[in-house]
Amino acid sequence: MHPSRDRKTDPFYKPPASVPKTSAEIINEARNSLRTLQTQRPFTPREEQRKLFDALSSRTSDNRPPSAFSLHANNFDASESRPVSGTRLSPLPNKPKLPLSSVTDDDIIPTVPQPPANTAQRPSITRTHLLRSTSQGSHQVEGKSMKISENTRLNRNPEDDATVSLMSNPALHLIQDQNVIPEKQRVPETPSPPSNIKSREDSGRKNRSPSYQSKTEKTVNAHKAEIEVTTNEMETEWEINYWNENISPILRDLETAEQDRSHEDLCSLCVKLQKTLEDGNMLGKRCKRRSAILKTLYKLIDIGSDKLGLILAKLILMFKVSGKNLLNICKLVFKISRSKNNDHLFQNDNITGALLEVLQKEDVQSNTEAFLYCLGTIKFLSGNSVLLSELLQEQAVEILVELIKQIICFSTGPEMASSDMSHLVVQLTAALRNLADLSQSRQKFLACNALLHLCSLMDVFMNDKDICTNISRILSKLSTFNDCCTALADCSKCYSVLLAVLNRHPKKQDLVVRIVFTLSNLTAKANKAREEFYEVKGSIITLLSLLQSHCDIDKKAQKENLKDLKRPSEVEDVLIKLISLLANLSVHPAIGKHLAADQSCISLLIHILEYKSIDDCEELVINTVATLSNLSFYENENSAITKRRLEMSKLLFKLLLSNNMEGILEAVRVFGNLSHFHDVRDFIIQKSVYKFIVALLDSRHPNVCYFACGVVTNLATGGTSRILLKEEGTIKRLVECLRDFGPSDWQLAAVVCKALWNFTEDTNWTELFLDDDETSILLDIMASFLDERSALDYLGDADLLEYHRACWEAEFKPVATNLMGRIHKHHSFLEPLPEPRENFW
Repeated sequence: MHPSRDRKTDPFYKPPASVPKTSAEIINEARNSLRTLQTQRPFTPREEQRKLFDALSSRTSDNRPPSAFSLHANNFDASESRPVSGTRLSPLPNKPKLPLSSVTDDDIIPTVPQPPANTAQRPSITRTHLLRSTSQGSHQVEGKSMKISENTRLNRNPEDDATVSLMSNPALHLIQDQNVIPEKQRVPETPSPPSNIKSREDSGRKNRSPSYQSKTEKTVNAHKAEIEVTTNEMETEWEINYWNENISPILRDLETAEQDRSHEDLCSLCVKLQKTLEDGNMLGKRCKRRSAILKTLYKLIDIGSDKLGLILAKLILMFKVSGKNLLNICKLVFKISRSKNNDHLFQNDNITGALLEVLQKEDVQSNTEAFLYCLGTIKFLSGNSVLLSELLQEQAVEILVELIKQIICFSTGPEMASSDMSHLVVQLTAALRNLADLSQSRQKFLACNALLHLCSLMDVFMNDKDICTNISRILSKLSTFNDCCTALADCSKCYSVLLAVLNRHPKKQDLVVRIVFTLSNLTAKANKAREEFYEVKGSIITLLSLLQSHCDIDKKAQKENLKDLKRPSEVEDVLIKLISLLANLSVHPAIGKHLAADQSCISLLIHILEYKSIDDCEELVINTVATLSNLSFYENENSAITKRRLEMSKLLFKLLLSNNMEGILEAVRVFGNLSHFHDVRDFIIQKSVYKFIVALLDSRHPNVCYFACGVVTNLATGGTSRILLKEEGTIKRLVECLRDFGPSDWQLAAVVCKALWNFTEDTNWTELFLDDDETSILLDIMASFLDERSALDYLGDADLLEYHRACWEAEFKPVATNLMGRIHKHHSFLEPLPEPRENFW
């Protein structure tokens, strides 16, 4: 048997390209009594403005994060810029302030009050000047080179070394942040204070409580420990030299360029700084002078240049900032990405990789707001085709799906899904929605089992309309591919989750239409998918409820002339997808019988044909008739179609009068099933419907002739109708159909022979044909077609030969042989043939 004949048993996810369909197979599939329907993917307009939430969002302005905000250097937290030490201590419970000298704030670190001491044995200590120092290295002081040891601090006037920056000692910054001077760094400035000052100090110390003294001692000791830990991470001599020779000049140039407001110079210097830091392996959290660099970079944000802002953001992210600073950087990049005119800046600078690294390395629970704006930026950028491809190459799909898995882990149900986290998930799913547009992304979605995780995510955030809508858009896009249908069908709870969302949000049409479209694609492929959907409790009730409510909305809109003539309205699109889903489900015998017997289902389908014309919405009407055609196949006493067949026939007759050939074809298909009933055949004769049917035999389209022949075959079973059909020239047209289409379409040839067989039933053959010559023509045609060699030799395509031979042997040859025998029996000049079997149709 030809491999194409086995395809009915193939899994539905088998790629169509693996076994190409022939023209004959396509014709055969189109003529199946039961068939599935395909519809177009719902239309999704592009967002004109870049905002966190679009105009259709269910979120109100007062319960969602802002898309617009101001951002300045003072929004950043300088204390977070400190280098990481081995031990982190708690903040001081009490930080008293002492009056400062004339030395500038950047050059002095205030001290805390001294702990109680024996004044007789220990001289009082006055405020000291601290010396900038490093663990290793040398500084030029008054023309002399002086080596600074790791644990030594010298007393020196800052004015003597004004050129030395405070940035050069990370440990000193740490002390400044805590407003503490360790005791080992204090050096008496004078041998002894004046007696009156000393007495006041002693008096103050005596009045302090023991608890205060103990607390102060603990504070000083704690900071001693922190200084010792920090000192262990002091710079090496190589690092100091690299800083002085390579980095310090760039920082000085940045200060100059900042004063001149030279944007281009600042951009080039920042790029140079990044390259220099990379070469020196001085990026990241363990950079010794991270604080100094970050403070310099933060100040440049106030320049307000988008190009500079992106360069700064990328460089700052390389320092692995966290907390408030990470949030503000993500906000900065988000703010720049809101303008489509800045897309070229992102193309020129690979900051998308840095953003994806944030999502990959940082903790989502601790940085929810930062992730929100980071994902918002990725969503905007994924709207650009060039950047979309870059994101795909940078493993964006894999990173986002991994983030989904993390969110699902700590959000175990709708009650656990916080509003802040839901805002983030909206951006995440919107970015994945854009990534799903690329055909090459499909394999990535499949490789990381994204469809399963998306279903789980929808289950968790089922109450959130925006999240469900974004996920439904992803599923509707991917479900148009067979391999994705397989992956989605393998998700055990996909049908229950999708139906639950439909029940939760039945009035959100853009959500409903996409879920129904996805289900329609799944049920168009395999009986297993139809069975699993049908087994979900209340599945059919949900569909019929949606069909009823949207019919009411559509009918009301039609009365108020709210129809958009350019394309189907949103509610019409929902109806189209719902009816397609019903048609696909009806292919399954058990489900088809259930739907055919469901009074509400048939009533709704008939109601649509009553108030909707094919000119109003062609696809909706045609899909409705096609669904009725599927359901009319199940003829039994319980069928609601059987009981309302005359009502349907009247509506189908109106469709035959239209100028829409596809609509006419669908109506004839239904008449092919309904004309088995005597009262329907009487209706066709009484209303002269048969004249339209006979006229279709002249069509150049084989499908039209095929279904018209089917109706004629049923009409030719009655004596009165045979005569009327003969008067319309039916027999002549049947012979022409056999001659014109027989060699290329053996199914159509077989149906023509069945119609001719019924014409000869209990009737004198010579009364039907004009003369013996007409009979001879028919016999010559059939004799030629019954010769296998002459019937099949014309085929040039070897792939078609076996299929046509199978159709010829199984469908045409038996009925044509029997018809030849009957013709010979009715004509004396012909040799009789064996009596054929009866009731072909």
